[in-house]
Amino acid sequence: MPEMPEVESLVRFLRPVCVGRTIARVDLVAFSALKTYDPPLTALSGLEIDGVERHGKFIDIGAQGLHLVFHLARAGWLRWKDEVSDKPPPRKGPLALRFRLDDGSGFELTEAGTQRKLAVHVTADPSSIPHVATLGPDPLSDAFDAEVFADLLQRAGRSQLKGVLRDQKIIAGIGNAYSDEILHVARLSPFKGANTLTDEERDRLFTAIKEELAGAIERAEGLAAKDLKGEKKAGLRVHGRKGETCPVCGDTIAEVSFHDSSLQYCPTCQTGGKKLADRRLSKLLK
Repeated sequence: MPEMPEVESLVRFLRPVCVGRTIARVDLVAFSALKTYDPPLTALSGLEIDGVERHGKFIDIGAQGLHLVFHLARAGWLRWKDEVSDKPPPRKGPLALRFRLDDGSGFELTEAGTQRKLAVHVTADPSSIPHVATLGPDPLSDAFDAEVFADLLQRAGRSQLKGVLRDQKIIAGIGNAYSDEILHVARLSPFKGANTLTDEERDRLFTAIKEELAGAIERAEGLAAKDLKGEKKAGLRVHGRKGETCPVCGDTIAEVSFHDSSLQYCPTCQTGGKKLADRRLSKLLK
């Protein structure tokens, strides 16, 4: 799933190649992706792009008062093309939307797999989109400071840190992969209660959030959209690396599986050497 660092990198890639250009046409292929109907997609044609912004994991292309806002969900991606085909798009396959600029360049939104969760909105006000309106603070904004973070953790109560970091209403932009990375750097169990942290643990977690996300964006600086996935995978130390060696302590990276996802962690670095129970297996044994 593209998370905030990849989405921010896509925004930085799109901004110089889109701003100032005119939208030639937008073709919808996967009708399930479009979540708004007024104004229609056709209203974007002929408008000049004046901004490309990010709201959490949402990309917002602004054009003379209208906004094309989209969320890539778990299996979506953006493919930039220097020359977008002007032929009718295929009705089968991963293609969800085709976006063409006046110079012939543009991008395609694709979604792999059978689940269709990629979401596209056309609106005059991005804050009218429910999932945008309820986003928590952006972790890389100046407003997200240690005091704000401490208050968020306190209000989260005994909710587990893994879930708190992934909750878009609490903090915008962090997903499954970077929450694993952040907790590993902070040396904290994913199941530790949010309001049980000591001041020192809270400071470690706050610093890890800032540094891990900023570092991921820095590593992706200047990369083309097609190279961002590979950069993300190469930069991960624990997420998706079950059975590999922890680069910090040399222990074996472990995993906890759930019904639709999993997390990875280092027992030595994060849980005092204790192996966490596999939640999917534990449920089956009850």
